[in-house]
Amino acid sequence: MSHKKKDENLDFLFQALLELQSVDDCYGFFAALCTGQELHTMAKRFQVAKMLTENRVYNEIVEETGASTATISRVKRSLADDGETYDMVFRRLKEKEEAKA
Repeated sequence: MSHKKKDENLDFLFQALLELQSVDDCYGFFAALCTGQELHTMAKRFQVAKMLTENRVYNEIVEETGASTATISRVKRSLADDGETYDMVFRRLKEKEEAKA
């Protein structure tokens, strides 16, 4: 997201997200904030982003996620615009997973 779009409401939302301390906290918060469809759409887009960073091909992504090619293209553009943020998040998730092993 472009920093030009920052505003107080987004800052407030993001500060609230930083207060969540567990996956269960997230389930509760997002269930209260989003419709089930909105939440599943975000989760699917995030999975598509992960698969694109793994250099997976569109057909594979469509088959595994059910995402449309239009959604995959949109996520690919997002990665091109702000791939560093995705990379940071995926790296941190991988580091946590490796630390558990």
